[in-house]
Amino acid sequence: MIKTNFHTHTTFCDGRDTPEQMVESAIEKGFSALGFSGHAYFVLDAAFTMDLAQQKPYRAEILRLKEKYKNEIDIFLGIEQDSWSPALDYKYDYVIASVHNVQKDGVYCPVDNTLEIMKSNLDRYFGGDMDAFAEAYFEETVRLFDKIPEGDIIGHIDLVTKYDEQLSYRRTPRYFRMAKQAIAQLAKYGRPFEINTGAMGRGYRSAPYPDPELLRAIRREGCPIVINSDCHNKDYLDCGFAQAVALARDCGFDSHMVLTKQGWESRPLP
Repeated sequence: MIKTNFHTHTTFCDGRDTPEQMVESAIEKGFSALGFSGHAYFVLDAAFTMDLAQQKPYRAEILRLKEKYKNEIDIFLGIEQDSWSPALDYKYDYVIASVHNVQKDGVYCPVDNTLEIMKSNLDRYFGGDMDAFAEAYFEETVRLFDKIPEGDIIGHIDLVTKYDEQLSYRRTPRYFRMAKQAIAQLAKYGRPFEINTGAMGRGYRSAPYPDPELLRAIRREGCPIVINSDCHNKDYLDCGFAQAVALARDCGFDSHMVLTKQGWESRPLP
């Protein structure tokens, strides 16, 4: 089974556990590599992100752990950069480029907050039309590398459907058309798309992102994948990985990307 994860959140942002607790759990689970990806600052998500002052001690702690555990596990210092975050001022080992908010009528609407906030914004700003919400999301998503040119991973491409099981939303032909157009635009950059199991670990979804139809579209575009748990709790570092591997294989993939000391490398799926 896959024993790497490059999407990890700790007490420096909205995670439950400290970086060292995450490392200890990864070693216990037999991981060969662990990448940390604290949320970069965004003013409207201040409760969930690292402000500029927090980013320095975050970097220092991950670098300390990288040295301390160098003979047991490869540790990488990354960051998850939101499309609305201030520009990066530090060279990280890698950057996850993600969209967590959309803008409607001058108002920022979170995509990755509580179900209650999602429902409220959906009704207030999009007339309850999930496809309209998704359209705003994908319009922002296609601008990821205009805003985050240093991005290495395309994070959770269909995060907008985080609560689709609770909302009883069924993806429509319009949804798939918009999503595939966004995938085609992003594919030009050649970055890996993320298969993300984070919502499974938190009990919101029974399957990983992205939807199989979108994953097949990513495969047709010739883009690689990286499998991550978007972990906020050390107990779920490898949550859903078996399901993610099966999904990847069903959609035509036979390899995934792994960050090593030599850079990103393609590895066979287990």
